[in-house]
Amino acid sequence: MDRRHLQYYVALAEELHFGRAALRLGIATPTLSVQIQEIERRLGTPLFDRSRREVTLTSAGAIFLAEARNVLRQFEQAEAVGRRAGRGEIGRIEIGYVGSAVHAGALQEQLQRFRSASPDVVLQVGEWPMADLPDLLLDGRIDVVFCRLPMEIPDALGSHILIEDQFCVALPASHPLARAALPVQPALLAKEAFIMPEQPAGTLEVARRGGFVPDIRSRPGHLAAVLAQVSVGDGAVAIVPSVLQRTLLLPGVVYLPIAGPVIASTIAALYREQETSPVVRRLIEQVRCTPSRRIDMLPLP
Repeated sequence: MDRRHLQYYVALAEELHFGRAALRLGIATPTLSVQIQEIERRLGTPLFDRSRREVTLTSAGAIFLAEARNVLRQFEQAEAVGRRAGRGEIGRIEIGYVGSAVHAGALQEQLQRFRSASPDVVLQVGEWPMADLPDLLLDGRIDVVFCRLPMEIPDALGSHILIEDQFCVALPASHPLARAALPVQPALLAKEAFIMPEQPAGTLEVARRGGFVPDIRSRPGHLAAVLAQVSVGDGAVAIVPSVLQRTLLLPGVVYLPIAGPVIASTIAALYREQETSPVVRRLIEQVRCTPSRRIDMLPLP
């Protein structure tokens, strides 16, 4: 018995007239009669009492009518859910991010916009080590990634830059360079100990420009932990995104620009180029339509 049989049955049970029910269904009256007889044979019981003047439901027919209506409603609900899923209006998206994406607000902005437009989509958000994110995306364990570039991006992944930032130097307030309050020449950092953040590109580029190999004292990973060590440590410095000037102010830490050409650090969304999920494609389209914004360093005092 399929959905069509239930529709035929409900129509006749509501009309209690073969001719009117057949007209409602757009089929011939004999066809409807044959279909009802088939249903009764399958159930092994009469559902209608028939006479020349009227058609009435049997007690079994009345009980079956309630169940048939419930099943048809479930069919309709399933179809509606399927259509919404196909339009990307419902579903679940797994999002991975690195902490600096939160500091710059890129992740929050995208999630707020998407939730406003698609409130029935479940967004599962989790922080991951930056080096793990591309593989997690390729493996399908995560659907969209918010990370800080530069990093190696596999060919199967696309990217869109959301924030254009730059690296700067975080120093203890007691450091002589901090007191000078001038852009820091990379060579002046040659004898310093460095606290290495999760994104090493800035530190390595400063060392390259200064012609030295950085002395890495520790690698705490999270930017808050990096700055905490700068703040309470014994003179170590760190190369960090300049957005922290605005979002992560700790006592005893001074941010200074790096002299010379800007060392770019950008926040980007990564995604699978051949994404098949409609709901994930909706988020990707939103991200790709978002113009990148620039965060400049605050002026020196």
